[in-house]
Amino acid sequence: MEPGIGLILTSPYRRARQTAEPAAEALGLKGSLRESRALEPDRAPEEVLAEVEGLVADGVLLVGHQPHLGILLGHLVTGGRAEIPLKKAAVARVTIERPGAGALRALLPARVLEELGRGRG
Repeated sequence: MEPGIGLILTSPYRRARQTAEPAAEALGLKGSLRESRALEPDRAPEEVLAEVEGLVADGVLLVGHQPHLGILLGHLVTGGRAEIPLKKAAVARVTIERPGAGALRALLPARVLEELGRGRG
């Protein structure tokens, strides 16, 4: 993936961590996995954005919960006018164009990711 992911932020909740750890291993980022309370379900999207904006990393993978991530995605893509729901294990790729504003580049459900993974063998 271009640009590459340099850091993974995960909610401290067990289920998110269980998702983030294999992703970190697959991406060769086991040492670049960090918990963030900003990804807890009851947090405001601005908390996550503030944390990400303060990071020194080319790309950041966020692992969290619904509806929190859908609200964050909607905040970035629509300026907060709409939530963009994410199904379990879906991946959204957003390019940040300016602080707090992004462009949705991809939205892949789990079944598409599974097929892509099978094609790597």
